[in-house]
Amino acid sequence: MMFKDLSQGIKISIARSITTSFEQYMISIEWDEKRFSMQNFVNEWRDYINNHSSWFNQISDEMKENPQFHEELADKINVAIEKIFTEEPTEAQIEEINSLQKELKAEVSYSCKMEAKYVIDKMKEQLKKKQSN
Repeated sequence: MMFKDLSQGIKISIARSITTSFEQYMISIEWDEKRFSMQNFVNEWRDYINNHSSWFNQISDEMKENPQFHEELADKINVAIEKIFTEEPTEAQIEEINSLQKELKAEVSYSCKMEAKYVIDKMKEQLKKKQSN
């Protein structure tokens, strides 16, 4: 049994675990691409699936030990990351960032929807600090 043989629910859970742990990892390195390490991300993902994912316990140990399964998972990770980086920010995100940049008199760069979400959160944090001072 290989990745393609898994139930749709488990495949969706795997994709979600990759996306969630990737977002957490990128936040932890403050979306600094120079600090990105695929090995560090994979380690964080492994930790996430061992401690927070139900799908990991639903597949057999035999499958978990199969090199072909690991290759297929690596492909899935690469596809998921590529999708994240190519997903355009929404119009609403772009408008919100433009507004926050004006308010903070700061310019920030971002390249994808997930990074735009991070930028918005960070800028809102900065705005709260500025307003509380």
